[in-house]
Amino acid sequence: MSRILVVDDEESICWSFREFLTEEGHQVETAASAEEAIRVAGARGFDAVVLDVRLPGLDGLSAMPRLRERLGTIPIVVMTAFGDLETAVKAVEAEAFDYLVKPFDLDRASSVVKRALELSPTRATAATDQAGEDTAMIGSAPAMQHLFKKIAMVAATDVSVLITGESGTGKELVARALHRYGTRRLGPFVPVCLPALSPSLIEAELFGHVKGAFTGATGERKGVFELAHGGTVLLDEIGDATLSLQVKLLRAIEHREVTPVGDARPRPIDLRVVAATHRPLPALVASGAFREDLYFRLAAFPIQVPPLRDRAEDIPALASHFLRKCRSGGDQYLAPEILAALRSRPWPGNVRELRHAVEHAAILARNGPIRPEHLPASGAEVSAAQPAIGAAVAAWGAAQDLSAEADLYSRFQSESEPPLLRAVLARCGGNRASAAQILGIDRATLRQKLRRYGIE
Repeated sequence: MSRILVVDDEESICWSFREFLTEEGHQVETAASAEEAIRVAGARGFDAVVLDVRLPGLDGLSAMPRLRERLGTIPIVVMTAFGDLETAVKAVEAEAFDYLVKPFDLDRASSVVKRALELSPTRATAATDQAGEDTAMIGSAPAMQHLFKKIAMVAATDVSVLITGESGTGKELVARALHRYGTRRLGPFVPVCLPALSPSLIEAELFGHVKGAFTGATGERKGVFELAHGGTVLLDEIGDATLSLQVKLLRAIEHREVTPVGDARPRPIDLRVVAATHRPLPALVASGAFREDLYFRLAAFPIQVPPLRDRAEDIPALASHFLRKCRSGGDQYLAPEILAALRSRPWPGNVRELRHAVEHAAILARNGPIRPEHLPASGAEVSAAQPAIGAAVAAWGAAQDLSAEADLYSRFQSESEPPLLRAVLARCGGNRASAAQILGIDRATLRQKLRRYGIE
């Protein structure tokens, strides 16, 4: 029979744990505060502790070292109703055995306690740091809690991490969190998007070059891997790397050295490698488009970032966060009806699409409450509209008299631009500055077009 201490200021939580753990043959004691738990721990021995984070007085995470002073290295299971990445990392840093997010299933909690009693806590630690506003990861959905937990567990190690997920889910944010909470946080974080590099210069960009290595190489230059020395390099969109580049990347990662273009002497590198992609690498490996040895080297610890549709309960918090960042003043707020509109959308562009939608709506609302009519067309609506637009343009072109002297493109502009300008102006409430920004042209150009077509 094991002795378990449950610490929570909610009587219902303590009662539930006492009931089901007692039924499983354990002896359970409860405490309503960290101070009471420390007193109880000093007088009695326990085999495990289940500890809430939010407690009156001393919080649970701060109490963990003092509990360990009295109880030794016994497993401590942390539970909280306010899960975020910062809390997850602090829990792992304090060597919490596991991390339960309320409300949780009692069977799940029972399984965690059972494992805690069977195994010693051997979790990696992670250093804490205050998350910046631009790198904050927001979410309380179960999928995000699982993501936070995985980041916290692997951050302080030096193994390679492969981050996968759809476009717009925030894969680079995960990479930055791994760096920020890792042992290399004082070193540089160097992200590089592989498809954005020039194919003819990609090797020089990654591994550097010496003077005279090629035309235009007027001096020696360090590559991305050397610039990330002592820190973390993010190889973004690794799934788009060519096979020849994959060979060079594998050698650099395995041997921890790079050879600049034009040089015969390899240079040692000391860094952590994180890769990210929205493409299915196992399928690419099966088709021969991606090297299997490089895949296993990069995917020592895989992390899947959930799409927004799997964490719809996070949409209000995300929308509020993006509104705070983009508004320049006034009393803008999200009207209650817009939250339902946001939740109803499929968001194929994920968090990135949500952010752009909030920024767009904030411009149209003009310091007033943001309502559903201020939202742009959804990504799914735009995608569905593309074939119809293309067909309409094709039909218009087929109906034109190609023998006419007038320029066909000018005729197309004169017929298509006026309805577009009127529609955008109407959605902007006549605000020309907002309309110009949405159209992607300057205000002077918009004024000229309105004057040309006689639009008021």
